[in-house]
Amino acid sequence: MAAKATEKARDIRGDIVEALMRLAAERDWDAIRLSDIAAEAGVSLADFRGAFPSKGAVLAEFSRRIDKAVLEALPAPGAPDSMADQPARERVFDIIMRRLDALAPYRAALKRLSRGLRRELTALPELARLTLNSMRFMLEAAGIDTEGSMGHVRLQGAVLVYARVLDTWYNDDDPALAATMARLDRELTRGERMLRCAEDAYRLAAPFRAAARVFCEGRASNRRYRRERQRERSRRDTDGDDNESFAPAI
Repeated sequence: MAAKATEKARDIRGDIVEALMRLAAERDWDAIRLSDIAAEAGVSLADFRGAFPSKGAVLAEFSRRIDKAVLEALPAPGAPDSMADQPARERVFDIIMRRLDALAPYRAALKRLSRGLRRELTALPELARLTLNSMRFMLEAAGIDTEGSMGHVRLQGAVLVYARVLDTWYNDDDPALAATMARLDRELTRGERMLRCAEDAYRLAAPFRAAARVFCEGRASNRRYRRERQRERSRRDTDGDDNESFAPAI
């Protein structure tokens, strides 16, 4: 009974994630087989398949676990160390550095994975999706709106900033991460300028968007009107045919 309880309490998904990251620090992505990960995690292929359908799914789980760790460690609103009253730039800076701290034990693996996955054309869309999802939660945690057209622009900008900062972080051996923080500061400054330009363009385009919306709504209304007229004519024609067929013969 004790052995069964221990097995139930085991985090098989977590073991597989950790096994992949250990192997990724030593091998290229395309040299890591599913059976290698299962053996490293101490699970059967059947258990692996029950937990994940692919290597990519394991990597996605790793990303989700990092996100969760960062979000759970954030100070509660109103706490003395909360960043709620800080400018948006400082909040984003803080949350990205927190994420890099959470990733620190896996830096060697991530550096090698990044190099290998960039050569895998089929893996690039999945990698981009993972980063986009992570940045969505990181920005929300920093109090940045990610909804709507401008929210999408902010999100894409954050992904670009994060990717550039990672390139510096991979090779930053300074415990204080001075080079990484300097790069993040520069990229946020650049991002702010680009975002202001995008917001200005979005505001200037507001009248055109409104006109286009009215035009589209008008066309849709006209189409609905024409369909109703066509249906009404069809009903009248049908009613006329029915009356003629039941008219008394002379």
